[in-house]
Order: sequence, then structure tokens, then C-alpha cells
Amino acid sequence: MATETNTEKKGRVLRGTVVASKMQDTITVAVERYVKHPKYKKFQRRTKKFLVHDKGNTANVGDTVDIRETRPLSKRKRFELVITQ
Repeated sequence: MATETNTEKKGRVLRGTVVASKMQDTITVAVERYVKHPKYKKFQRRTKKFLVHDKGNTANVGDTVDIRETRPLSKRKRFELVITQ
């Protein structure tokens, strides 16, 4: 029997903008989402910043990137860079 190897990694994939790239092999990505207020029914823009592993420091500030959830790489770093656009 042949065993299949699953090369696709699991985890959330988010799209955001690079806001800082001063650290070594790490970037800060701001991810925006729209949430409807439960009482007033108005849509609000919520932003959260994630520390992302960027092997080789390829992304620059202002780039739109896709990030994928991965195992913990440090105390606050739980995402890795997928694609720079």
C-alpha cells in the first residue's frame, strides 16, 4: 500500500498589510475585519496585529501579504508568511 503524504498545511489563512519589518525574520501584519455591531447594526472596522515569521526578510512595509497559522515559533509568533503580493 502506498501512503499518501499531505503537503497542504492546515490552519487559518489571513490577508493583511505589513506595518513593521524591523525585526530579524519577523514582520508585523495588521489584519482588518468588518464586524456588525449587535445593537446598532452598524459595521465597524476592527484591526488586529500579528507577528509573522518571514524567513529571509522578504516583505516590506506596505505590502499586502497572506499569512498562515502554524505551530508556536516563539512567545507571540504563531503565523508564517505565505505570499507577498
